[in-house]
Amino acid sequence: MRGFVLGVVITVIALFIAALLVAEFGLFPTRADITPPSIERRIATTAMDSSMDRHAQHVSSPIPATDDNLIDGAKIYTMNCALCHGTMDYKPSALEHSMYPPPPQLILDPLDDPDWHIYYAVRTGVRYTGMPAWEHVLNDQDLWKVTLFLSRLEKLPPGVLQYWKNAYGVSPENRQNEEHDQSGDHEHHD
Repeated sequence: MRGFVLGVVITVIALFIAALLVAEFGLFPTRADITPPSIERRIATTAMDSSMDRHAQHVSSPIPATDDNLIDGAKIYTMNCALCHGTMDYKPSALEHSMYPPPPQLILDPLDDPDWHIYYAVRTGVRYTGMPAWEHVLNDQDLWKVTLFLSRLEKLPPGVLQYWKNAYGVSPENRQNEEHDQSGDHEHHD
């Protein structure tokens, strides 16, 4: 039994030393413009989600999701987030394929996370992704406004949808109808 335990300890130490050598000699790929192995993506995603679940406080927004607050959130998104996460006119980010991990295209593929999760990611940033901690740039009220906007992208009230259409020349409603028609799920009338 003693030999087995010693073997396990030696193996763990050897693996740790091997990992250090791989890192020290530059053998670990760091390019942001190539697709990483699926195991790396899986480990990174699991680690990020687990960390957020553990560290983020499950808080509710101190401000209501009024039309004015959601429109302010859209403006904040446009000024601070669109370069990486996609524009309000449904164009993907110019940086989408220049970063690893690629930033999620939030307008094209809205989040389904709860408010507290989005707020935590925006406020504290996400290490090793290029996502900055916005708490050093935006005040807490603005952080919540962009959070409310992002968490309600698929269910915005009419006033906000009208603002979106007037300001960006496209309507989220039209986009959703186009996607529905393209998916083949629309009804056929004979």
